Amino acid sequence: MPDIFNRKLILGSTSAYRRELLLRLNIPFTVESPHVDETPLPGESPHDLACRLALAKANAVAQHYPDCVVIGSDQVADLNGLALGKPGTHERATLQLRQMSGKTVIFQTALAVVCLDSGFCQQSLAPVKVVFRALEDAEIENYLRQEQPYDCAGSAKSEGLGIALLDAIESDDPTALVGLPLIRTTRMLRDAGITLLAAKRVAP
Repeated sequence: MPDIFNRKLILGSTSAYRRELLLRLNIPFTVESPHVDETPLPGESPHDLACRLALAKANAVAQHYPDCVVIGSDQVADLNGLALGKPGTHERATLQLRQMSGKTVIFQTALAVVCLDSGFCQQSLAPVKVVFRALEDAEIENYLRQEQPYDCAGSAKSEGLGIALLDAIESDDPTALVGLPLIRTTRMLRDAGITLLAAKRVAP
């Protein structure tokens, strides 16, 4: 297999969590901000919102880099049809965790991979079922003060102390809850022409 990539790869996201996940694949990429309005449309479901924004982010960056393969992703916490995004503040995070206490929440993590020059476009959704245990207000307050997950949909970082808020996680793509489903990502990148696990040349 060749040790070069046919096209450059761009992550259309400023999320540090997605960047850290993509680094696991040990392939070169750059990061660009998509500058997409994330306001939900009237009556839009959490599922549809996540899918629309993932594709919009990929397309927004691809417009400036049409010869590159661009990844877009978005995550929305779905509480019985109510979309919970990034709280942004301590007060909103407190409200979100109170709402999710003792409930099952579906974290809708959407993925889109686009290359305008080749006409490539694939989308996928990696829903993650998360069961929150019954939380006391003091636990919520202590958690938020320690982890400050105000840039996380649903106000809980499962890769950190947020795991103590949960009773169960069900997913077929383990990193989806953190923000980027890597199993789906690697599959779609291969389809887009990005070489993974390429043989490396050994210097003579």
